[in-house]
Amino acid sequence: MSKKIRIGTLISGSGTNLQAIIDSCESGNTDGEVVFIGSDNPNASGLERGHRHGIPTFTADYKSIIEGIKKAPEKIIPPDDFDMNDLISKQSLFSEDFDAEKMKVFMITRAIAEAKLLEYMKAYPFDLLVLAGFMRTLTPYFIDRINTVPGNLRIMNIHPSLLPAFPGVDGYGDTFRYGCKIGGCTVHFVDYGEDSGPIIGQKTFQIQEHDTLETIKKKGLSLEWELYSECIQMFAEDRLKVVEMTHILENGKKMRRTVVKIDPRIAG
Repeated sequence: MSKKIRIGTLISGSGTNLQAIIDSCESGNTDGEVVFIGSDNPNASGLERGHRHGIPTFTADYKSIIEGIKKAPEKIIPPDDFDMNDLISKQSLFSEDFDAEKMKVFMITRAIAEAKLLEYMKAYPFDLLVLAGFMRTLTPYFIDRINTVPGNLRIMNIHPSLLPAFPGVDGYGDTFRYGCKIGGCTVHFVDYGEDSGPIIGQKTFQIQEHDTLETIKKKGLSLEWELYSECIQMFAEDRLKVVEMTHILENGKKMRRTVVKIDPRIAG
């Protein structure tokens, strides 16, 4: 039997996926309750959804933080528990030849903003953190403070493509421009890379000759609403197991990959 989990959410915009999650919880289709809505954007219209449903909201204004650091970089003060070497050794967002100073500034800036989010989140204990259109890349600083138990991943994201194809901010656009005949969306756990975490679930749709980018987005969004709630419910039922898999490639080399195994039986 599943338990009713506490769901924290982060958004950047209108929060359509957030609304689908709230509705699924309130209808009883998802055994959970949204306990907070956080955002990087004080003007995110999705925050109003929290007000309507009596859900606490808060904002860490990333834009103001980034602009303030640009104006006075000499005044940058990272969080007390910030460890640059640890973050750089874990991150997989940047290539080895990426400018080291730019990487450091990015990590410090993001950690300052993330520390504000984490401070707000302390007031609202949660079991699962759901990114519902949160358009900021999370660093290891933030991720490690949510995933405190090894192997127990607690941050979910939804992406508008069939990963690992087309990571990044414009999954549906990339799918359309590439000429794909099938599109879709993916729910995955968050790791240190860009849309590279273990895949939990995917849904697909056909792309017809008459489809436009707008019709593709419409098809995808309706599937996102279904898929996200389904994956959250599997988390509530304790059916998602993160395991390390080793595959032998044709050249004889070993490839290790973290994957999600789904228990077909409802726990309990």
